[in-house]
Parts: sequence; structure tokens; C-alpha cells
Amino acid sequence: MNFKSDPRFEGVKPFQEKVWLSSPTMHGKELEYITEAYKTNWMSTVGENIDELERITAEYIGARYAVALSSGTAALHLAVRLAGEKLYGASKVGHGVLEGRKVFCSDMTFSATVNPVAYEGGEAVFIDTEYDTWNINPDALARAFEMYPDVKLVIIAHLYGVPGKIEEIQRICKEHHALIIEDAAESLGATYKGKKTGCFGDYGVISFNGNKIITGSSGGVLLCKDLEAANKARKWSTQSRENALWYQHEEVGYNYRISNIVAGVARGQFEYLEEHIHIKQTIYERYKKGFNGFAVIVNRFFVNFTIPNFWLSCLMIDCAAMCPAIRGEQDSLYIHAHKKSCPTELLELLKFFGAEGRPIWKPMHMQPIYRMNDFITVDGSKKGMNNFDKNIEKSNDVGADIFERGICLPSDIKMTEEQQDKIIDIICRCFI
Repeated sequence: MNFKSDPRFEGVKPFQEKVWLSSPTMHGKELEYITEAYKTNWMSTVGENIDELERITAEYIGARYAVALSSGTAALHLAVRLAGEKLYGASKVGHGVLEGRKVFCSDMTFSATVNPVAYEGGEAVFIDTEYDTWNINPDALARAFEMYPDVKLVIIAHLYGVPGKIEEIQRICKEHHALIIEDAAESLGATYKGKKTGCFGDYGVISFNGNKIITGSSGGVLLCKDLEAANKARKWSTQSRENALWYQHEEVGYNYRISNIVAGVARGQFEYLEEHIHIKQTIYERYKKGFNGFAVIVNRFFVNFTIPNFWLSCLMIDCAAMCPAIRGEQDSLYIHAHKKSCPTELLELLKFFGAEGRPIWKPMHMQPIYRMNDFITVDGSKKGMNNFDKNIEKSNDVGADIFERGICLPSDIKMTEEQQDKIIDIICRCFI
């Protein structure tokens, strides 16, 4: 649509500089640690920055052990392998530790959360989302265990920095003797009843990807409760080299260790984590206030139990305020309607005026690669083979509904109040 001639936006000028979704914010301390690594020639996968990053991360989150790796995805993969070996024993060469086994996974998340299940030969079973936190629905999880009582591993993600209903999930998993992998990649610094996310599961994962609340440009950390698991992960992450004078390998390994340079960036960023969280919260509160009285709501959380890290602020359009819209696999269409809009239009608007928004994560059960997998809703329904199963009411597929009506808003730490007010004004003009 040509917004230039749209009377709703008369007098609104594009931003002079692009407003990003969530770009890295450097402070200078990072350069000190990088420079020290350069001057001392510790440029590989060993060095003080790595040791300190592991110490700081474990201490901050309240975990016993931390293993710094090349990415959050690498950390998730090793967490899955550790959990699989603990449950089923070591795998044979050429086979994954989850070969032929089902794993319950958050449905609304990035694919990195669930792909490691496939790496290890397992089959993800997706658990529907709930509206309160946009995270895994404990009632749907309980239903899933009724249907598949033999499942012993659950992977949960804290979406957009908002903790899920952790205690309920822990209780259900304990009843079924299931391990938990906690994907806290997006929620570093968020708390549930005073405890940091990442320490509630048997294994935890955080990410230092470029768009996270603090960054190393890349990198991640695996959090473990026992030293044996941490040492296994360190060994696996350096190609499973044995303690011999020559290169001796007795099991499959990976090139997953973090570099001392990347660790230096993340180490320097850690000093500003609380500052970043405070700014992100201010952004969230301004959106919440600015949209009050309009046909949209921001993503929610349990005030009495949780403090998110407010990584990304998101919104959902009221059902009655949705214009006709449809999405294909890679394209989307909508019909303009008075006082109504849809995610596609809002994202096009933001792009037109020079701001970056994003769609909500498309649920895993809707992804072509995982449409054959089962999907469990609160009423116990499941679907494999057909993503468009008409036997499941739309109201029971919460993740699909949030995806259909939601977007991620510009949440960059460097965004000014004036820029954010303009974004709020642009969006609100669609509904008046």
C-alpha cells in the first residue's frame, strides 16, 4: 500500500535515522577486554575472558556451573545431549541419544529451541501456548503427559524475556520424572519469585546473539547443576579431545567453544545488563501507556511473580479490530478497512517510516519442517500430518492466534522518547 498518499498519516515524516528492533549497544568496556586479549595473543578458545565470563554468568544467575560456547544453539544442543545421556545412556556412533524418542517442546519459539531434538534423532511434540505469558501452557503440558506418559524430557522457552509459569511446569515434570531444559536465551536477567531464569531447569541456556539484551556479537552459555556435566560439555565442545599427548578421540565432538574475543565483548556488556533492563522496561511502560484506549494490548506477564527483562515489547490487535488478512508460506495479503489493521500492515507502516518491527515467532507446529509432528492443545487434541486440521477450533490454537494478531515493536535501547512516541502515534492512527 502507498502510505505516502494515505490521509491517516498526513504530515507524518519518515525518521531521519532508522529505528531498530533491538541492535547492539556498546559502551567501551568491551574494547578493553578485546584489546587485552589481542595484546596478550589469547585469540583462540582459551583465555581470561572465557574464564571470567563463565564465573560472572554463573554467579549472576545463581547456577553452579557455566560453560561458555559459540552460540545459544550450541548450548541447547549440548543440553539435549547431556539430558539424553542421563536418561538413556550414551549413543552409538552415528545415532543420536534421543533416537526414536519424543520430547515435549514449547511451540511458540525460535526454531533453535527445538532443532537440537532433531540433531539427536528425537521427535519434538509441540505444546500449545497460553495468553497470560505467551509461553508453554501447563494445562496442555499435563494433557501431553496423559497422552505420552513415557516422555522424560521437556524443553521450555521464556518468550521475549517473559518467564513462563515455571512452578506449575516443574510440578508437572516432577510428577512424571521428566528433566527440564530451560531456554532462557531471550530472558537473561528476568526473575520468577526472585530467582533468575536459567537456573530452574536441570540445564539452562542463555544467548549473547547480536540482538539480545547484552551481546558478544555471538556466543552463549550452558548452565549445569553438577561439575561432571559441565566437564562433559567442555570436552564435547572442543571436538571431544582426550587428555593425551596426541589427538585422541573416543566419542563424537563439536567445534562449539567460544572465542576469547567474543567472550571479551560479552564480559564487558555484563556490567551494563541491569541498565539495559531498566531502559527496556521504560520502553515497555511507554508503549503500554501510549496504546491505552486503543484496539491493541502489549504482551503481558504476572506482576506478582515475575519481572521480565523486557527484551522485546510486543502488541496484539483486538480481534474486532483486525482487517481481512491472510498469510501464505512466504507472502501475505490484507484488505484495508476503516479503524482496523493487521500485523502485515503495521510492519509495512513501520518499514515505510524507517523503523524495524518483526512478526511474532511463527509457532513450530505451523512450520513446514515440523508439520508432521504432534501438537497438543489444552483440550488434548493433537495433529500431525496436517497443519490445517479443521477438528481443532481456532480458539484452542493459542500460538496461531498470537502469531496472527501480534508483532514485535521497535525496542532498541538507543531509541529516543520522541522516536517511540512517533511509533505509537503511527500505529494508533490505524485505529481511529
